[in-house]
Amino acid sequence: MIKSISELNAKNLRCLVRVDFNVPINSAGIITDDTRIIQSLPTIKKIIEDKGIAILMSHLGRPAGEKNVKYSLKPVADYLSKTFKVKFLDDCIGDNIKREIETTEVGTIVLLENLRFYKEEEENDEEFSKKLSKLGDIYINDAFGTAHRAHSSTAGVAKYFKNRYMGYLIEKELNFLGDKVNNAEKPFTSIIGGAKISGKIDVIDSMIGGCDYILIGGGMMFTFLAAQGYEVGKSLVEKDKLNLAKELLEKADESPSKIVLPIDTKATLEYSDNPDFIIYPMNDIHKDYMGLDIGPKTIHLFKNFIKHSKTILWNGPMGVFEFSNYTDGTNELAKALAEATKNGATTIVGGGDSVSAISNIGLQDSITHISTGGGASLEFLEGKELPGIKALEIN
Repeated sequence: MIKSISELNAKNLRCLVRVDFNVPINSAGIITDDTRIIQSLPTIKKIIEDKGIAILMSHLGRPAGEKNVKYSLKPVADYLSKTFKVKFLDDCIGDNIKREIETTEVGTIVLLENLRFYKEEEENDEEFSKKLSKLGDIYINDAFGTAHRAHSSTAGVAKYFKNRYMGYLIEKELNFLGDKVNNAEKPFTSIIGGAKISGKIDVIDSMIGGCDYILIGGGMMFTFLAAQGYEVGKSLVEKDKLNLAKELLEKADESPSKIVLPIDTKATLEYSDNPDFIIYPMNDIHKDYMGLDIGPKTIHLFKNFIKHSKTILWNGPMGVFEFSNYTDGTNELAKALAEATKNGATTIVGGGDSVSAISNIGLQDSITHISTGGGASLEFLEGKELPGIKALEIN
């Protein structure tokens, strides 16, 4: 059993909260994407409104266990200070930090400095976990994006608290990636993209039998097509995964699920943002060309599946969406998801690239749920145990 923060009255409590403030910050110290901070606000506001103290801890970037001003969380403190009363501390452990917290008024946010200034954080060091635990009365984890890591702030520290809770963000993620997927309203369609099949094997495997349709796009589509004997030209193919692709196709054939592969592709002579592309049917790609996006007939086919589905899960772009000439597949499916949401479907988007694609065209508010955890989302969908979630369980 995992307790929700909704069961908590935080009055006069020092609440040690793991958040995910690993946000992009430019050279002027300005946060260029505040999505992760926004997602954490319901939990923070709950503590403040209860007249508790929100002691926030996070990592930022990869400082490799050394203090580096480039990776300081000070810009996040400045951002939060526009709305809340914030005390920023220049460390995350120690007697001085403990004393600063003890003299903090209720209704205040205390933001600790970057956890990864200490190598012990990523090592899940026992002593470091113990030092963090001395800073709060209760522990709350609301950083789904780091829940797949067994670090001190996500796994190690939790065992020192009898009272530990999941924040609103983690609760929301578990609801959509867990309950809404496992008990999906039918028809249930999964859209899986990305460059390589190797990164999505377990997700595809876990969807077979549970989904009605699994739409495959992105670079990985050519490994599936090559496994069926198609000529795919110079398109990306993981030759060592051809047998695995065959096995997944065979497993789907023996299940209620149907794997749907693209029927055409937008192809060009080189891996670049080249406007000189040709639309090829999948059974007739020129030997010198490489596919960089799904083609218009595939877009129409996939949109039709989306239109007639009640639940849609999307992970991974349909093409090389970093190239402006090869964004059509990804963008058109994003629009189709937004339309399906408007018509009552439950739409769930996970994975950093998919989320970026949705945000790039301003549809992030038109999807039922956008997951904040790239790697964590994938591992959860694969059925793997997430250390940061497991640590919250109370027997």
